[in-house]
Amino acid sequence: MSGKIIIITAPSGAGKTSITRYLLGKYPQLQFSVSASTRQARGREQDGVDYYFMSVEDFQHKIQENEFIEWEMVYEGKYYGTLRSELERIWHEGKVPMLDIDVKGAIHVQQQFPDSSLSLFIQPPSVDELRKRLESRGLETPENINTRVNKAAYELSFRHSFNKVIVNDNLEKACAETEAIVLEFING
Repeated sequence: MSGKIIIITAPSGAGKTSITRYLLGKYPQLQFSVSASTRQARGREQDGVDYYFMSVEDFQHKIQENEFIEWEMVYEGKYYGTLRSELERIWHEGKVPMLDIDVKGAIHVQQQFPDSSLSLFIQPPSVDELRKRLESRGLETPENINTRVNKAAYELSFRHSFNKVIVNDNLEKACAETEAIVLEFING
C-alpha cells in the first residue's frame, strides 16, 4: 500500500522544520513522518513524537532487515532514517506523510517514489544568513556550526534535483509559497 509523499529538505537552519510545522498545523490530512535517529534527545524531544530514538546497534539491525526507505550516517556515528513502517502507518490512516529529512535522504525517497512524491528544497537566502541563524539558536559549538555551514554549501548544489525550490528569505512568504504547492499536489 502506498500513496502520496511530501518531502521537505534543506540545509540545517534553512527553515524546513518551521515550514513543515506550519503546514501540519493547518492541514489535518498531512501527518509528520517521524524519523529514526541514533542521536540523543534534545530538550523536550520525545521518543515516537520528534524521533524514534534508538541505539546504533538497533539502527544497524533495521538496515540489515531492509526496514528503512532511506537512511544516512549524517554526521559521524549519527544515523537518521525513514522507516518503511512509518509511511505505511500514515497511509493506513488515509493521510499524506510529510518527511522533513536531509538532502541525500530526500533524493533516495524521491527516486523510490518518482510518481507519487513531491520534493521541496528550502533554500536559505545565503550561506552567511544560514550561519547567523545557526549561531542565534545557541545550541551548537563553533566547530559544529562550521561543519553544518560547510555541509549546507555542499547541499545547495543539489537544489535542482527537487521538484520545487523555495527561497526562505521571509518565513511567512516561504510558508505561503510552500502551502500553495502542497495544496496543488494533494488535491491534484
